[in-house]
Amino acid sequence: MNRLVVISNRVAVPKARGAAGAQGGLAGALNSALKENGGIWFGWSGQECEEFTGNLNVQRNDGVTTATIDLEKQDVDEYYNGYANSTLWPLFHYRIDLTEYEREFGKGYERVNERFAESALPLIEEGDLVWVHDYHLMPLGENLRARGLKNKLGFFLHIPWPPANLFVSLPYHERLVRSLLHYDLIGFQNDTWLESFLHYCRKELGARVDDASGAVTLDGHTTIARAYPIGIDYDFFMGKGETELAKSSEKRLADSLRGRTCMIGVDRLDYSKGIPERIDGIGRFFDVDPERVEDLVFIQIAPPSREDIGSYQNIREILEQKCGQINGARSDVDLVPIRYVNKGYNQEELFGFYRASKIGLVTPLRDGMNLVAKEYVAAQDPEDPGVLILSQFAGAAQQMQDALLVNPHSPDDLAHNIRIALDMPLAERKERYEKLIVTVREENVLRWTENFISDMEQLGQA
Repeated sequence: MNRLVVISNRVAVPKARGAAGAQGGLAGALNSALKENGGIWFGWSGQECEEFTGNLNVQRNDGVTTATIDLEKQDVDEYYNGYANSTLWPLFHYRIDLTEYEREFGKGYERVNERFAESALPLIEEGDLVWVHDYHLMPLGENLRARGLKNKLGFFLHIPWPPANLFVSLPYHERLVRSLLHYDLIGFQNDTWLESFLHYCRKELGARVDDASGAVTLDGHTTIARAYPIGIDYDFFMGKGETELAKSSEKRLADSLRGRTCMIGVDRLDYSKGIPERIDGIGRFFDVDPERVEDLVFIQIAPPSREDIGSYQNIREILEQKCGQINGARSDVDLVPIRYVNKGYNQEELFGFYRASKIGLVTPLRDGMNLVAKEYVAAQDPEDPGVLILSQFAGAAQQMQDALLVNPHSPDDLAHNIRIALDMPLAERKERYEKLIVTVREENVLRWTENFISDMEQLGQA
């Protein structure tokens, strides 16, 4: 078995076995792969330094070696807050109206990718598999190749890939994709994002594309592009449901409902998640059926993120205003229809909240996958499961056709499906759940990791 080198913007340092809050999800899966194969996880520490030195902080925790570097404030402003999260993130989520095209952002992005390459290269041994993650590090493969790396190189994009007619608005878009094609294997969350990428390569670069195999050949080098839908760490997450904290959280929420049905949304506070549009749909539901304010309470958990970026400050203000308007119009002294919570909870608590909620409302405007949808289904009581309402524009929609699929831009569609979910008979709820849980249980993050690594191992050397 080859050693594995994982490179990502940030590094998740594993906790000791048995420690409270030990990791699941992507971090847990990658740590498991690193423990199994040996190797190292490299990335940014999250800390700033006065002047970049490239000094490595190497640690070994629970059998996994991590190595991190600090970045200068200018790096963080231009590479992370700038190009990654003010240019690529909105563009790749189809929000061209929020995309900032600043030359200095692009320079900072290239500079930090070069610094990652210089710092990571000495850690990589002959025969190692190198797996790079996400939009922060698209040029890293080319930078490693330019420094003589011959190892097998894989890249996984955790967010959507936009259609060509949007992507070409990015200055130097050809240069960015050409840098991606220095990887041997590129993974996308689903077939839609994969097809958009292949279409761009064929149309804009003139590459030879084999749709059946995903082979993209340009300038004598062939890259394989495939879809690898990510899942949750099912067994790990189900274990969270057995904890006292999960059970007490379920009871705490259920006791507060006073007989009403709970509908829940859990999202990082981000404009791609469609939370204001979701609130509009709930408002439309109460406008059409005002008496049902007695039947339904909506809980939106939205921990803040990227608070240094103006568009994220705006989304919080909009959300607070919309929730306040509906509550002002529909509340009574003992009844509030929307509970908006601007904080995060751990997985045990979320499991309990999901279990107590008979409707899961997951309506991003665009999402690479969306694991909240899968967590919600996993947490349900098989004998009395809730109903998942899912955006048709989430990557998860391809796998989860037995959810109620909605257009998150349409308040009427959201309101209509909330009504269907509230009134759905038990037999139909169980039928939908039983189909959904098979996907959630079997297409899990461990299988995703195994599939990608296995395909990398089978590729020829660069």
